[in-house]
Amino acid sequence: MTLTGWLQISLVLLVVLAIAKPLGIYMARIFSSEPAPFRALAPVENGLYRLAGVHAGKEQGWLGYTLAMLAFNAAGFVLLYGILRLQGLLPFNPQGFAGLPADLAFNTAASFVTNTNWQSYGGETTMSHFSQMAGLTVQNFLSAATGIAIAVAVTRAFVRSSAATLGNFWIDMTRATLYVLLPLAIVVALAFVALGLPQTLAGSVMATTLEGANQTIALGPIASQEAIKQLGTNGGGFLNVNAAHPFENPSAWSNYLNIISMLSITLALLYSFGQMVGDRRQGWALIWTVMLFLVVGTGIVYWMESAGNPVLTTLGLSPDLGNMEGKEVRFGQAMTALYTAVTTGISNGGVNGMLGSFTGLGGLVPMFFIQLGEVLPGGVGSGLYGLIVFAVLAVFVAGLMVGRTPEFLGKKIESREMKFSMLAVLILPLVILGFTAISAILPIALGSISTPGPHGLSEILYAYTSAAGNNGSAFGGLSANTPWFNTTLGLSMLLGRFGYAIPVLAIAGSLAAKTRIEASKGTFPTTTPLFVGLLTAIILIMGGLQFFPALALGPIVEHIAMLSGQTF
Repeated sequence: MTLTGWLQISLVLLVVLAIAKPLGIYMARIFSSEPAPFRALAPVENGLYRLAGVHAGKEQGWLGYTLAMLAFNAAGFVLLYGILRLQGLLPFNPQGFAGLPADLAFNTAASFVTNTNWQSYGGETTMSHFSQMAGLTVQNFLSAATGIAIAVAVTRAFVRSSAATLGNFWIDMTRATLYVLLPLAIVVALAFVALGLPQTLAGSVMATTLEGANQTIALGPIASQEAIKQLGTNGGGFLNVNAAHPFENPSAWSNYLNIISMLSITLALLYSFGQMVGDRRQGWALIWTVMLFLVVGTGIVYWMESAGNPVLTTLGLSPDLGNMEGKEVRFGQAMTALYTAVTTGISNGGVNGMLGSFTGLGGLVPMFFIQLGEVLPGGVGSGLYGLIVFAVLAVFVAGLMVGRTPEFLGKKIESREMKFSMLAVLILPLVILGFTAISAILPIALGSISTPGPHGLSEILYAYTSAAGNNGSAFGGLSANTPWFNTTLGLSMLLGRFGYAIPVLAIAGSLAAKTRIEASKGTFPTTTPLFVGLLTAIILIMGGLQFFPALALGPIVEHIAMLSGQTF
């Protein structure tokens, strides 16, 4: 580790924190006001409502909001599945790619509809430009807008008192797309083009290398997909090696913009939460909690990867340059570490290094971040409502300690909220550990791992962790493009997204119906360092108790073996 590396990390995080307040205020205005925030876009917004038959003045209860969200995403899934299956018959296919097999199309459709963006395929050798633009990129917008809409509905539950409604899903989703994601994506895409990312409808071109060999260079509308990939915390790369490819991430400057884009909307939504509930300190408390995790996680990855690979050190290689296997020289250890912590703490599957080449503990951090519930700060929208679930659990614990009925932002937390909260947080361990256990003994699944022993278990565990956590990054080494993994990973994504969102919206409906009460002397304050510490502990305990045994059999034992110079 070097001082220069930490200065780079600090600069990026300071820029993101500076963006959080103005962007958070802007988004709070969008979702709090009845009229359109910008008159120029009002005709577009109202026109969309007329075409869809949406009554702008009609709100929905939690059940109606949930059903609308599920119906919209089900339609998106069917449409994307159809595009992928019929790809060979559709336009903008200069390479002449055929339609995807049924299991891969199912996996990919589930992946992009759930904001997971797990990819069991190589983008430049599988997807046509039409599939990339009309299928994947469209879902990058809509899945992110869905997450924002759910987060806004949950926020309104604390703003309203004795209310039967949470808003209107169609309006929230439209405004998230029209006023937040689309304008920012245009600006970031233009910046990416200026930094060297291709943006063209041309197909692949042939080049002759210096050695005289022929090389196929894939091109396409990369910059536009890269922009919404990061802003919407999607992570799906246009090219197979994702943000390690020079066409997706050509320089240190583009790497900075990638990280800033990933963090900006998510952190701003935390600030919007405080703005909308009338106490900005509530938003800052959530922001400081996730920033603590990000800094510590980045530090551990940076430290472990900078120390080098103990196995190679015992063979006589100098550890001075650290463990550079699977990393790009143009990014270095520091920005690879920050990118890794951010992308796995934020439900973004993009990677600029090969996680399977990290050291044992260096690879444990990204896996553990996802297992903590993707709330650090989590995906666009999903991070906020995931943090609210943990906050509900935290004030419940605090209420038990002082012998009072717990309350959060003036709403009493009772048995109904606790039951739904526990249902939400149990989805991840049930899906991740269940499918991992089956795959660890099933011959058809074991044939897909590249390395036996603890590392092979880590490959399987990370795959289901990434899928159920709606992250999408891969540990590497696992041949996941098989009927078994395509199907089970697809199911994991759907359960991790919608199996979590349904109880969260039920909590929101229950809280919105309650009368908001004023804070008393016995109310546990939720804006203090004590609350930040309690919330941090709850997040760690939930993740640690559920997943520590599995981690001990995978990356932890691998790290211990590496320290003794052993390999598997």
